[in-house]
Amino acid sequence: MPEAESQSQTLAERIERLFRTVRRPDRTPYSNEEVARACRESTGETFSATYLWQLRTGRRDNPTKRHLEALAAFFEVPVAYFFDDAHGAPVAEEVALLSAMRDAGVRDVALRAVNLSPDGLGTVRDLIDAIARREAERRGQAP
Repeated sequence: MPEAESQSQTLAERIERLFRTVRRPDRTPYSNEEVARACRESTGETFSATYLWQLRTGRRDNPTKRHLEALAAFFEVPVAYFFDDAHGAPVAEEVALLSAMRDAGVRDVALRAVNLSPDGLGTVRDLIDAIARREAERRGQAP
């Protein structure tokens, strides 16, 4: 379930959320170097892994418009995601959903569920919730 967006997030928090949510097809996270390289290639401007780390950690918080456009393009979000709280929450939810749907296993489950009745979908949701709670308990986390 997406994190609550009840309060305004900082630029660093928004960027970090993209890194946590948008993954490679094998579900491993992108590195600062990979994202910085893609941003350099798309803008032709200087964009180092260190600079990106500084943005992610809040040590720098005033990137250029072109840098934000490059990040938005890489993570496939509108640039407004970085500024507008009204856009931020829905976009974050869409990013989480799209990221999950890129996983072949999740996509397979979703496609199989298309023809289920509302009761059947409810049963699938209940099963997924129960499994998620059990796995969270095994990891020592709250569900």
